Amino acid sequence: QKTTSLKDLPPGSTIGTSSLRRQAQLKHLRPDLVIKDLRGNVDTRLRKLDEGQYDAIILASAGLRRLGFDGRISAALSTAESLPAVGQGALGIETRADDEGTNELIALLEHAPTRAACTAERTLLRSLGGGCQVPIAAHAIVKGDQLHLEGLVADVNGERLLRDSLVDSAAHAARAGETLAARLRARGAEQLLAGPAV
Repeated sequence: QKTTSLKDLPPGSTIGTSSLRRQAQLKHLRPDLVIKDLRGNVDTRLRKLDEGQYDAIILASAGLRRLGFDGRISAALSTAESLPAVGQGALGIETRADDEGTNELIALLEHAPTRAACTAERTLLRSLGGGCQVPIAAHAIVKGDQLHLEGLVADVNGERLLRDSLVDSAAHAARAGETLAARLRARGAEQLLAGPAV
């Protein structure tokens, strides 16, 4: 049976995801859900769903579409429900620093709004001292010359979640990330990231 939204899942449903960030946000929104770790490639994860190990699983829709599994997507989480990982959806190209010819060619692919959005998100993450294994999320969008940045920090259980946003100039993306991180720290982000006192 396909569910069309997070709120339509029956109480006590078992949800699979490998992301601590998603787990924390889901637990915060729906404490009644049972969140279980989900590992394996896409085929393995879908098989586990089909076998009944989970009532629903959370996967990146872009990856499912790329692999031809569009029909398996029954619902999409909005950014109001689940902010993405820092830099999620952005593509980057690594080159050797001293390869001037390649770097000149690659420079033609530069997309200034995406760079500004990623800079703001990555600065927020770095300013909070986070990495990929902590429940920190961010989403930046550039509209005209304005950058809209939203950030989130949660404890791993999803019991406490801090969310804030701001608008700044896209030309000052790093400042936006630093400012939002400072606001989240002022509200207790560091205590959430440190985990419970022992």
